[in-house]
Amino acid sequence: MKKKKQFPYARFDRESLILRDVLAVDRTVMANTRTFLSYIRTSLTLFIAGVTFIHFFDPRVFFLIGWAFIPTSGVVFILGTIYYIRMKRSIRHIQ
Repeated sequence: MKKKKQFPYARFDRESLILRDVLAVDRTVMANTRTFLSYIRTSLTLFIAGVTFIHFFDPRVFFLIGWAFIPTSGVVFILGTIYYIRMKRSIRHIQ
């Protein structure tokens, strides 16, 4: 038997929320978006640093570091997207 995933906000009933709770949900939505944007910013920074190391530095170490940064930026972007979608789904239950 497959256990249904429990969302952190599933215990709240939408009709029983007061203004403070609704505003807290709005702050959570904005914080989730802000966190996702920081993941994107970090991913782009890693990618640009990797391309810069490959293009402008000669020693082999910098070349290897540059090639390590490029896939790492992809991993950061994918993880940030996954975390964003998971949190968005859990927040949607009380919005």
